[in-house]
This record gives sequence, structure tokens and C-alpha cells, in this order.
Amino acid sequence: MSKTEIRTAAAPTPVAAFSQGVRKGPILQVAGQVAFDPGSGAIVGDTVAEQTEQAMRNVEAVLAAGGASLADVVMLRVYLTDTAHFAEMNETYNALVTGTPFPARTTVYVGLPEGLLVEIDALAVLD
Repeated sequence: MSKTEIRTAAAPTPVAAFSQGVRKGPILQVAGQVAFDPGSGAIVGDTVAEQTEQAMRNVEAVLAAGGASLADVVMLRVYLTDTAHFAEMNETYNALVTGTPFPARTTVYVGLPEGLLVEIDALAVLD
């Protein structure tokens, strides 16, 4: 079974040697997405809520390019730069991830490039 790169203009182009997503059989891994606008490359939003929304739009774009949707996601990982942002991110996340059963989720705290507050990756399994 071979790996297939998933690439779409509807999500930011990677700045290093990695794919936006990779599919192997029914498994689709979406690389960490941040709040970059796919067209301009600029950071979208100054708040964690705004950046969470854009990061999720980017995740959904890569999922769609790979033939999947949030309904196929079994795991979302959220990376925050500040523990104080958890409640705001969680509120926004809850508004965006509405289908049950919900995917599993892990939230960790990391350093991201200046201006970026959140990064989100996803693991989907397709039928």
C-alpha cells in the first residue's frame, strides 16, 4: 500500500519538507495547521479564537482534499502557546466540532513562531 501526498491551494503551503497531509489506505494524517491565510500567507487574527477558527478551516481543507471531513476524524491534537488560552480555544473548538461521536483530543502547550497562538493536526480514518 503506497502513501499519497495530499495537497490543496485551500490550505497554506508548507514552508519545510513536509506534506499538508498524507494518506495511506484508509488513514489520512493532516499536518499541523496554523492560522495562515492560504492566499496571502499572513496570520489570520490576533486572538486564540480567531486563530483556532482559521487553523480548523485549514485542517478541513486538507481533509476535503484527501476525501475526508471532520466526521472521519478520530483524533485532533491542539497545540497552544499559553495555558491561559485554553478556555477561549475550547469555547471556539466546541462551536466548530459539533458532530458526534466527537473525535478524541489532546491539548499540549508548545512554543510556536511569533504571532502564532495555536496549531491543530488531525488523524482521520476513511471507510
